[in-house]
Amino acid sequence: MKQIKKLITILIPAYNEEEVLNPLIHRLKSVTAKLPNYQFEFLFVNDGSSDNTLAMLKTLAKVHSEISYVNLSRNFGKEVAMLAGFDHINGDAVIIIDADLQDPPELIPKMIRYWEKGYDDVFAKRKTRAGETWFKKWSSNSYYKILEKVSHIPTQNNTGDFRLLDRKCIEALRQMRESQRYTKGMFNWIGFNKKELLFDREQRVAGTTKWNYPKLFNLAIDGLTSSTVAPLRISSIFGTVISILSLLFMLFIFIRTLVFGGSVPGYPSLMTVILFLGGIQLISLGIIGEYLGKVFNETKNRPVYLIDEYYSPIALRKSEMRRDG
Repeated sequence: MKQIKKLITILIPAYNEEEVLNPLIHRLKSVTAKLPNYQFEFLFVNDGSSDNTLAMLKTLAKVHSEISYVNLSRNFGKEVAMLAGFDHINGDAVIIIDADLQDPPELIPKMIRYWEKGYDDVFAKRKTRAGETWFKKWSSNSYYKILEKVSHIPTQNNTGDFRLLDRKCIEALRQMRESQRYTKGMFNWIGFNKKELLFDREQRVAGTTKWNYPKLFNLAIDGLTSSTVAPLRISSIFGTVISILSLLFMLFIFIRTLVFGGSVPGYPSLMTVILFLGGIQLISLGIIGEYLGKVFNETKNRPVYLIDEYYSPIALRKSEMRRDG
């Protein structure tokens, strides 16, 4: 009796990655060729690329039978692109990898071995990060330390999306349909049996990064507001402390005026206090606005993404087998 090979989907979100597609396919094929006991699907999610990424994927799909692709109707962002990939995975497990080859495909066999040992989430942790500035490394480490302190969910520092997930993890992630997504937090939230792998992150093989500091800042805000309500509580505590101090200071001024008499000087100090309190109020309103904005977006109940085109030889074969059976 012929043994049925397990199917592993390699999920690759892609946005303007025409320069790296050929090296990426070559590296993936070199790795998967050494794993003859498994079938592989290379599932690309084209996130509204404005270059020739989609055209190249269509051409490559005619040559490489492993290639499938989902073409989104516009650029929805990497977090949503990954959800689109989760919704179209055909494999028993998925390996998420960036198209820029900063995450080495050569780690895939080791991920699969740990998966076969019973681990559901085999994630890669960076020992070193080539090509990144000291400020980016420092800000990233600082952010994850803050997130770890304020969130009740465990966090994974120096880890990205490069990981292997069992089918049960995929099904769990597919149930989480919020449009304002922070997938790194979701990986921790779903739990399951996890295993850490260490690796040295490489520089991009070509092209430029799509993650500038404003986008990273927005992702950090999404991570905080998606993982914890601590900013709201801090704002409330800070406001309470300021109110108590203001009351004590008011009593001090009142008593001093009664005892010593005279008017209360201090126009500059009064303006300083007013401006300070006004700033605190605006910050608090901004924090509330972040959470309220997320609620507003979720209550619209719009689709998280829209698909323009989907191509998958594996899904087609499965459909034909079900129809014939």
